[in-house]
Amino acid sequence: CCVALLMMHLSRLSEDLILWSSPAFSFVEISDAFTTGSSLMPQKKNPDVAELTRAKTARVYGDLFSLLATMKALPLSYNRDLQEDKSSLFEAVKIIKQCLKLYPRMIGKMKLKHENMRKQAQKGFFAATDLADYLVEKGVPFREAHGMVGKLVKHCLKENRCFEDLALKDYQKISSLFEADVFQRIRLEESVFNKESTGGTGKKSLARQIKLAREKLTEGENPIAS
Repeated sequence: CCVALLMMHLSRLSEDLILWSSPAFSFVEISDAFTTGSSLMPQKKNPDVAELTRAKTARVYGDLFSLLATMKALPLSYNRDLQEDKSSLFEAVKIIKQCLKLYPRMIGKMKLKHENMRKQAQKGFFAATDLADYLVEKGVPFREAHGMVGKLVKHCLKENRCFEDLALKDYQKISSLFEADVFQRIRLEESVFNKESTGGTGKKSLARQIKLAREKLTEGENPIAS
């Protein structure tokens, strides 16, 4: 079950990397060492390790279900049926060891395309929730703040503009509570780094999460990865 859960997380990460490395996103570039060329399109790179990890997750799920199905009607003692558990167990462990061996190398050699990420992040009124929180800090109930920012978004869509294009007077037409410091709140960096709750994207929050993850990794030897 633990192996299946770990493969599930690797499969989800694989899906992200496959999407992010595609031309439609172009957020990351996977090293040639972990890709192959297309047999048809000369310019295309196939993210083989990510795709095969995603596919092998189904194999591990199948191994888990095979073992559960074997055990479902056995009494509480040894039965010869249990000879059938070995192939499922050994295959699942073999697959996870292979994936864990390759994944750190692939991630380590992966190129991040920061500018493409930034451009995409700035689309879609990313700071809308930040503006609602800004009004809440001014004493506005969140339901009302939500509606005010919704009106601001509609105005931007109508004028084919984004938050950064608006003047302070445009904000104040929606609410007089908007002041000059609102432009600080709609900056991408501010939106990312002011989330300091557990699991947030703020610097302190990320540092706590990384520290906790490292502590968990050092709590004894992992028999699968060894």
